[in-house]
Amino acid sequence: MSDLLHDILTAVLVLAGALMCFAAGVGLLRFPDVFSRIHAATKPQIFGLMAIVADVAVNNFTVGTVTLIVAIVVFQALTAPMAAHLVARAAYGTQHLRPDLLIVDELADRGAPSRRGDDGNPSASAD
Repeated sequence: MSDLLHDILTAVLVLAGALMCFAAGVGLLRFPDVFSRIHAATKPQIFGLMAIVADVAVNNFTVGTVTLIVAIVVFQALTAPMAAHLVARAAYGTQHLRPDLLIVDELADRGAPSRRGDDGNPSASAD
């Protein structure tokens, strides 16, 4: 690969990865509720990581590097959505959400965990 093409590919991948990671950080700061913030934290962050490690693979194409990069991307792609799901369920269960931003509340009919007791009143100490 020519040096100019190699440098252009490196610049594009690093800038794309940095832009995606920056977008994730801005989303964490600017979005109004937990669910939007979780979406902003997981999706662009994984795509940014993939672009940056793709650049590492382009610059250092060895079996060891590619194996490590595949492991990094796979584990990050598996753990980030799971962690986001658990945080979202915890936020829903503790009512740290804005109901006016929910279009459909699929968990309301399933008896999702909440801070409210069976009678609809907030949980209080048992007498």
